Amino acid sequence: MEMWQDRLKQFNPDDTLLIAMYDGVVVGTAGLHLEKKSRRRHVAGLGMAVADSFTGRGVGTALLAEILSLSDNWLNVLRIELTVYCDNAAAVHLYNKFGFEIEGTMRAHSLRNGVFVDAYSMARFHPKQPQIPRTGR
Repeated sequence: MEMWQDRLKQFNPDDTLLIAMYDGVVVGTAGLHLEKKSRRRHVAGLGMAVADSFTGRGVGTALLAEILSLSDNWLNVLRIELTVYCDNAAAVHLYNKFGFEIEGTMRAHSLRNGVFVDAYSMARFHPKQPQIPRTGR
């Protein structure tokens, strides 16, 4: 509890944090973090977490739907980026359902329980924007 209180005291007002609660207990969070640099102001980073005991119960879907509604309708965000472990099939499925695409695989991205694990870099463009041309390929 103290860790979350400290984290919320330092919360950036340009960021958005949603919390899902069930019977007074936090069961999920979603954060949208707008980029600060002028050349990337059209981009936001997404972070989400759902308690293991609440996966598959619609918590992630509800949080993601609300964050994307805010992003698409109020914040002028063109691109949302996220990182997710490759073996987190439920999260990858959820992100795909909302239009996120895998843009690359980061090998040995993180150390988890003494083992290096891969992660996907995923992104989603605003659904009402024209097709973004690909460059550099």
